[in-house]
Amino acid sequence: MEAKIGTTRVILISGDITEQETDAIVNAANPGLMGGGGVDGAIHSKGGPDILKECRIIRQTLWPDGLPTGEAVATTGGRLKAKKVIHTVGPIWSGGNKGEPDLLAQAYRSSLTLALRMGLRTISFPSISTGAYAYPIEKASRVAIKTVIGFTERNAGIEEVRFVLHSYNDLQVYEKALAEYMI
Repeated sequence: MEAKIGTTRVILISGDITEQETDAIVNAANPGLMGGGGVDGAIHSKGGPDILKECRIIRQTLWPDGLPTGEAVATTGGRLKAKKVIHTVGPIWSGGNKGEPDLLAQAYRSSLTLALRMGLRTISFPSISTGAYAYPIEKASRVAIKTVIGFTERNAGIEEVRFVLHSYNDLQVYEKALAEYMI
């Protein structure tokens, strides 16, 4: 599924984020930035040691206590097809009454802002926080779509935002969210 928002194409696909040939892929990282499970582990594994090396430097110089939820930093793409990896930390779902929607929106905005500052034109997102952080995908998809569309309506420069969903079911949930937003 695809939609045009101003000059930005928003594309929804099912697939492997580590195979995307966009300028950047977004890593749903943990605060430690040292790799982990799910998307984070796959990106570190496939991208190689240069990503971890840069993450260590970021931890030592910028965020010694860990990357805060909603913030974003960039590293090389290492051996990935993408030039850069933008690492962001989404919120852990705690029922929705602890600012989770705002924190999730901030993770998407921070990633897009960083991409713009770096002159990147294409970016691929996973469904942030819906794996180990247990954010319900129906709620997360609405936050993600609304935030990305709002950002691209107000900021020129990003030509393509791709959501790369892990499963066909996740893709369908995002397609429904995009269709609802476009009405």
